[in-house]
Amino acid sequence: MLFNSYEFVFFFLPVTFAVFFVLARFRHRLAAFWLAAASFFFYGWWAPRYVLLLLASIAFNYVMGLAIAHARSPDGATPRARLLLIAALVGDLALLGYYKYTDFFISSVNAATGLEWSLTHIVLPLGISFFTFTQIAFLVDVYRGIAREYNPIHYTLFASYFPHLIAGPVLHHKQMMPQFDKPETYRIDIANINSGMTIFAIGLFKKVIVADQFALYANPVFTAAQAGAHLPFAEAWIGALAYTFQLYFDFSAYSDMAIGLSRLFNVELPVNFNSPYKALNIIDFWRRWHMTLSKFLRDYLYISLGGNRRGRTRRYVNLMLTMVLGGLWHGANWTFVLWGTLHGLYLVVNHAWQALREALALPKIRGSGFIAGAITFVAVVVAWVVFRANDISSAWSLIQGMAGWNGFRSPAGLAPHVAASGAVVMAWLAGGIAVSKMLPNSLEIAAALENWRYRGRALGFAAGALFVYVVLNFNRITTFIYFQF
Repeated sequence: MLFNSYEFVFFFLPVTFAVFFVLARFRHRLAAFWLAAASFFFYGWWAPRYVLLLLASIAFNYVMGLAIAHARSPDGATPRARLLLIAALVGDLALLGYYKYTDFFISSVNAATGLEWSLTHIVLPLGISFFTFTQIAFLVDVYRGIAREYNPIHYTLFASYFPHLIAGPVLHHKQMMPQFDKPETYRIDIANINSGMTIFAIGLFKKVIVADQFALYANPVFTAAQAGAHLPFAEAWIGALAYTFQLYFDFSAYSDMAIGLSRLFNVELPVNFNSPYKALNIIDFWRRWHMTLSKFLRDYLYISLGGNRRGRTRRYVNLMLTMVLGGLWHGANWTFVLWGTLHGLYLVVNHAWQALREALALPKIRGSGFIAGAITFVAVVVAWVVFRANDISSAWSLIQGMAGWNGFRSPAGLAPHVAASGAVVMAWLAGGIAVSKMLPNSLEIAAALENWRYRGRALGFAAGALFVYVVLNFNRITTFIYFQF
């Protein structure tokens, strides 16, 4: 089920909300059970058969978590606890690998050896990367002695909670499970409803009105590149920038809606998106983009590999490995591996430059912030081309066009593959730059409205007007980009 659909907005959300708070008046555990059941219904709307897969994953990880906890000694982890953790991780990664990477492995072997093994054409379950990583973090925290709550209903709700189930954020147990123990979670809070609906409406607007409009300019360009077209400079950059802003508004829209929906139920999700195109370097970019995934990769992969504790060279190797695996997490395609490799190289160069500046005590140059921001943005755009392309050859073709290798303008116009005038396209791109790099983000806007003297009236009006406008534009239903991961 999609947030930007009639069945979600007019059926699932109001019914789930009303029943949750009615049941909460009688028993909190019953209300939590209802919210978990509703989350399974939400997930099963797309493919009911995968509800059993989600249930099996939750049951397996809950049982393994209990086993690891019981195997620990008062002094810490034991060899038995470590063995159980390894077994659980192997099980989780095997499940993820089977559904997500089987055909990728077969096609890669076929390409390398000339074999003709048949592909399985397995349908990827929605959100499998997110609910798998969420539970891996729980298992590791149990092993480390950090996770100490084992309420089965709260755990099930933590792993299946519908606002984050499909496309994140990647949650930690300590961010979610304690909230289900608080009495205030089960009482209607008008302030949370006001701010939640405002943030949800802003996110809905960004998805339906903005992100999907940029998709109309990006998709034809990438399709043309895949078909072998040699795109000129202007059109290549239009496609690259349009996708850059499509992904920005699409992912930030989902992040907003997840936070807004959760506030309706008095649950605070961690911020997952914080104006990443305002970053002045790649290090800062990854502190702002998909923040919970970045934290997961840092805490459970980069640090486990040794982090920066074993010298500068090993630190750079660990950065590269972390980003390559992070790229592969995004999808079963060599384009994602290359995208992760690019960002690994970006981070290595960024860290090396910072170390050199400190060693030489180089002064800060006037205007360097603007230059650094521009370089970072261009580097991110180039990497997004690789991320979006269907294969490496079409990505390279589009990058060649961006470099001017195919000329600077098509004789047929600014962007012959895009069904819109050049002026309209340029206006949208200019608007994308202005909003993403200069204006406050949706959480900052909501916070400002909350602090306004007439916040109740303002929030209600803003949410209502945006909501009505967007619903009237539900003329095409499109999925979120991160659903495929």
